[in-house]
This record gives sequence, structure tokens and C-alpha cells, in this order.
Amino acid sequence: MTDFPLLRGTASGPFETVTEALGVRSKQNEPTLSFEFFPPRDQEEAAAQLWRSFDALMEVSPDFVSVTYGAGGSNRETSLAVVERMAKDVMTIGHLTCVGGSRASTAETIRRFEDAGVHSILALRGDAPKDNPEALQTGELKTALDLVKLVKETSELEVGVAAFPEIHPESPHMEHDSMVLALKQAAGASYGMTQLFFTVEAYIDLLASAKAAGATLPIIPGLMPVGNAAKVVRMAEMSGAAIPVELLNKLDNASDAEARVIGMDYSIKLARDLVDAGAPGLHIFSMNLSKAALEVARGAGLCR
Repeated sequence: MTDFPLLRGTASGPFETVTEALGVRSKQNEPTLSFEFFPPRDQEEAAAQLWRSFDALMEVSPDFVSVTYGAGGSNRETSLAVVERMAKDVMTIGHLTCVGGSRASTAETIRRFEDAGVHSILALRGDAPKDNPEALQTGELKTALDLVKLVKETSELEVGVAAFPEIHPESPHMEHDSMVLALKQAAGASYGMTQLFFTVEAYIDLLASAKAAGATLPIIPGLMPVGNAAKVVRMAEMSGAAIPVELLNKLDNASDAEARVIGMDYSIKLARDLVDAGAPGLHIFSMNLSKAALEVARGAGLCR
């Protein structure tokens, strides 16, 4: 396990759960601001980059942060170490995947998240790891709904779940996704977070579909700043997110410097449009880099 020295001794953030943060900010007529990080690979510079970015993003007082979790728990120890360090400074969500896992081993990981200071779990099915392609069929936990139930059965942790503005890759249609979201809410999930997407219409359509299915939990849009256009396009292709043709055409005909300006202008406008559409908060995927994430947060008027 990577050893990360602690930043400060006590948590500085005022919130213990996402639900609390959303409730307080709603009364103040303000959206929440949060950032996503991923555990660094076993490289000294990657770890240093993460913590430089974390320090920079903490300067704008996010309401909470989240830390991703590898397929099949492939980076569990590093993820736990990152979560433990961040939780001393700000309310921290631990992503947790369950694909291929047993109930006993996953319950143990949930306990370790609690011990690390996590108050909220983002319960995800996850993809099968490359070294175990049959995990979806062989594991005791086969769906995110199974994981939501297990977290509620074995802990006092708050539970969030993924929401899909442009349909899960394995889903027949959005109505199916919304039905599953409603089932997760009934099992104890109290908020949703979206995958990356690039139009406010996709978010509005998701809210309408979720409401029709009886899913009333707040859904926080996840926003990927288009700071590195080539990287974001690759990630969009991997996730199935559609990038508007107009934006792609502008990026294709631009230099790297021009593409960054085009992409960031688009990202900031999308952030503002989402807030105007009533989004309860913005969860910005930082990619362990602070510059673009800060530009979006400031451009949307969310820095405190």
C-alpha cells in the first residue's frame, strides 16, 4: 500500500454526508461543488500530482470529493489510502465496485471504508477485470442494486449510485435505466451521480425519465472539463457519451491551444446551463489536475 503522509489533523469541511450538503446548499439557493479524483499508479510523480491538485482544489472549499475504485478492487489499497488522507480535510465519497466480489469480502471493504473516515459510498457494479472476464457471472454480487442493499445491511453509510444521461451500454432504453434507479432508491440510495455527458438536454431528459419512473433522489451531474480535447474524446468513446458534432468539428480544425480554449469555453457554458436548469450541484472530474477543474468551477460561479 502506498504511504501518504497526512495533510492536516482534522477535517475542515462542514458536511458529513452528500444529503446534508445538498440540503444546506439548497436552502442557501446554491449548488454544491465537488471534485472526483483517482488513486495514482505506483509512481512518485503521479502521487505528487494528485496531492498538488487536491491542495489547489481545496482552496475553493468544495463541499465534498470522491475517489474512484478499480475494476475488481484492483487498486483497493491505494484507494483506501487516498480516501483516508482526504477524509481528514473534507467529506469524502468512496467509490466501490462489486463485480466478481463475494458478500463477505465486499462487506469487509465497506468496513475498511468506514474505518478510513468515509461517510458515503458510491455503489457501482463496475466492469469485469481483465484477468477475470467471467466475474459478472461468477461473483455473488452481480449488480449495483445488490451492492446498495449490502451497504445498507452492513453499515450506517450513506449510499449514492450512478445515473446515465445517455443510457447504460447494456440497457435497452432510458426507461429501463430509470426503473433501476428507482429500485436503487427504494433499496436505500439517497443521491445519484451521472457519468460524463456533453449537453444540458441529456441531463434534462434524464431527470424527466427518472421522475416518471418514481426516482425522486437528487441527481448530481458529473462534468468532464474539455481541457485536453483528445483525451476527453477518447473517454467519451469508451463510455458511450455523445459529443456534439458542432463541438467536434471545431476541435478537429483547431490547434492544441485553440482546442483548449474552445473546449473550456464549452465546458463552462455547460456548467452554467446545468446550474440554470436546476442541477443540485456539479461534480467535476478533475483527472487529478486542478487547472481545468478550477476554471470550470470559477466559470460557473461555484467557488467560495
